[in-house]
Amino acid sequence: MSSPVWNYYDVSRNNEKFAVCRVCTKEISRGGASSKAFNTTNLIRHLRVSHRETYVEYEKLANAKAATATLTQPSITDVLKKQELYTPDSKKAKAITAKIMEFVCIDCQPLSVTEDIGFKRLITHLEPQYHMPGRKYFTDVALPELYQNVYSHINTLLHENVTAVSLTTDIWSSSVSLMSMLSLTAQWITENFEKRQVILHSQEFPGSHTAEALVAKYNDMLQAWNIQKEKVHVVLRDNAKNIAKAMRDCNLNSVPCMAHTLHLVVHEGVLSQRAVRDAVAIGRRIVGHFKHSPQAYSRLGDIQKQLGQSPKRLQQDIDTRWNSTFYMLTSLLEQKHALMAYTADYDIPNLNATQWKLIENMVSILAPFEELTKEISSIKSSVADVIPSISALKRLLERISDSDHGVKTSKQTLLEAVVKRFSDIHREPVYVVATILDPRYKDRYFDDQTKPEAHRLLSEVLDVRVRRGHSSGEKMVETVATPKTLPSSSLQQMHEEILRDTSGSDVYRESDSIAPEINLYLSEHVIPRSAEPLVFWESNKGRFPALAEAARVYLSAPPTSVDSRKEPKEFSAA
Repeated sequence: MSSPVWNYYDVSRNNEKFAVCRVCTKEISRGGASSKAFNTTNLIRHLRVSHRETYVEYEKLANAKAATATLTQPSITDVLKKQELYTPDSKKAKAITAKIMEFVCIDCQPLSVTEDIGFKRLITHLEPQYHMPGRKYFTDVALPELYQNVYSHINTLLHENVTAVSLTTDIWSSSVSLMSMLSLTAQWITENFEKRQVILHSQEFPGSHTAEALVAKYNDMLQAWNIQKEKVHVVLRDNAKNIAKAMRDCNLNSVPCMAHTLHLVVHEGVLSQRAVRDAVAIGRRIVGHFKHSPQAYSRLGDIQKQLGQSPKRLQQDIDTRWNSTFYMLTSLLEQKHALMAYTADYDIPNLNATQWKLIENMVSILAPFEELTKEISSIKSSVADVIPSISALKRLLERISDSDHGVKTSKQTLLEAVVKRFSDIHREPVYVVATILDPRYKDRYFDDQTKPEAHRLLSEVLDVRVRRGHSSGEKMVETVATPKTLPSSSLQQMHEEILRDTSGSDVYRESDSIAPEINLYLSEHVIPRSAEPLVFWESNKGRFPALAEAARVYLSAPPTSVDSRKEPKEFSAA
């Protein structure tokens, strides 16, 4: 019923063999005994004989439809052309090849995937006219072209109204081959207070990892991106002496990775104790027993079901990642009853009652460290979190509670390690100024002794920026995005206590050019910890122009170098 003639007829409700004329309501035969034989010949004839004006209108519609059909009708040449393969230099072929190259790089696929039969069949099914080039083409042509495009884009971003960049660097080992990798990641904040993060380098670093070799590598990497050292705000690196010396020799300001320092704290405070080491070693052997025996895991699964537990595998730890040891101990505790039932029938390493209690205590005492490690490893964290986080952690370790039975000594040892490893954070300008410029913290995490020095450092930073031409702007109404509610935790409770116990203070002289802006900012309430500092500064950059510009610099630095690794969710002390 696609013919235009049906604009003037309806199928009869009494008998589908007839059509009813809308002009005269007369029933006209559709020219057949069955639906397959129906046609429109009688209908068209009726319009031509009985309704001349309507017939002329119908002809115009029919001719227009025929003309459209003619225009869209493909020629034989077009049909044959669609069966031809794209030439390698055609726009369509190049676009598909580029997307395949992106797929290989973004998803970390081996280049050999372009030679796999299944992948080739998929591409042929999606685009029959496309011919997959050989692997050598992807290696020699497509990959360099993609690199150049990405390089040009990132290079533009790096030098487009970027006042300063913060870098993270690390040396780590590949899990698939015996090689060391050196990485460099850049972070900065745009004019609209959006954080940008780009991996600039991740390359093999053969030979001895001396400070001199590192200096040469870092100079080459900075030169490759045309990043002036004066533009580098700070470099996040681990605690290794060779990297620390390399930063000094490169004339680059650097601070240690907070996650790596926490790793050292946990090892010094807990994991280095003989009793803990012995319990962890037995735990590793238990996990190893099941990891290397599918039959053993099957038996354990049956026991878990009998105890009403969901089958769950044990987690193996890695010696260089303290939090992986925490996860292993946690998984052992979760399966304690199933494991004890298993050891009653099978001969495997076993933990005694004292060691089980020790593991339970260690999991309890290390839970805040694990919570903190996850928090500072977030992409949203910055060096502004260091002083507040350590203040909350120290307060928590100093707190005496009824649940401390059996862990008092460990808590004290951990506290001493935290104090030792983070003793200089209140004297490091990178941490101090960033903390005050974070509207969640301001100066509330400084005591009467450290607060005046913190204020002085902030004033000096802002005075320099004002002299460089950053002046006050128009007034704006303070607006902050509604924060999400954070779940209550021991560390969170410590933060709430600190903020309740402290308040801001006015310490600037009236003659200071920047004093009114600083005083107004510090006199206002802090925003919730769950709120976004960069959202605050985007909304309030008109009220606090000098502070906002400084925040773009100081809040760009992360607290850890975990984003320099190929496995950002995990941490190692490599």
